[in-house]
Amino acid sequence: MRFLPGLICLLPLLSPLAHAELIDDVNDRGELRIALEANTPPFNFKDGDTLTGFEVELGQLLANELDVRADFIVTDETDMLQGVESGKYDVALNHIALTPELQDRFDFSESYGKVDSQLLAKKDEQPRPMVLVQALTEEKPKAAPPVELAIPFQKGNPAFQASLESAMQRIKADGRLAALSQKWLTEPK
Repeated sequence: MRFLPGLICLLPLLSPLAHAELIDDVNDRGELRIALEANTPPFNFKDGDTLTGFEVELGQLLANELDVRADFIVTDETDMLQGVESGKYDVALNHIALTPELQDRFDFSESYGKVDSQLLAKKDEQPRPMVLVQALTEEKPKAAPPVELAIPFQKGNPAFQASLESAMQRIKADGRLAALSQKWLTEPK
């Protein structure tokens, strides 16, 4: 029975809740690891050797608000969500639709926009099924409702979620998100 107090003291360390909070890892590294595909204008794509697009600029704004640098990691859709789940990436910023299926696997930021699902098809290719945006089908959707876009991250990180929400709210409140949407997602007249 002499070991019982020692074991009780160790229990919190063995608990799944004892893992480091994602925001602590981000702050320790000084960077937010952002996974994206970099092949879907206007969301994210390469212009020569430079990453650009709506989500690239949004990722930079979020990292700045968190007082860290943005580290964009180009990957493909097969690795992206698995990488977020495993901790390889902190977030995925790749026009991901907020779906009930994904909400079972991830926590999400608040929505950063709604877009027509047809806008998510790549320019020079037929629409294809996407794991991330399930509103797309083999055929062009007729009058599909807009999809809400949000940023997934590992479940169980309430401090990270609060920090991300606060950053997103500041970006929305001062008009920077609206300006990005106007720049990248509004059709020229």
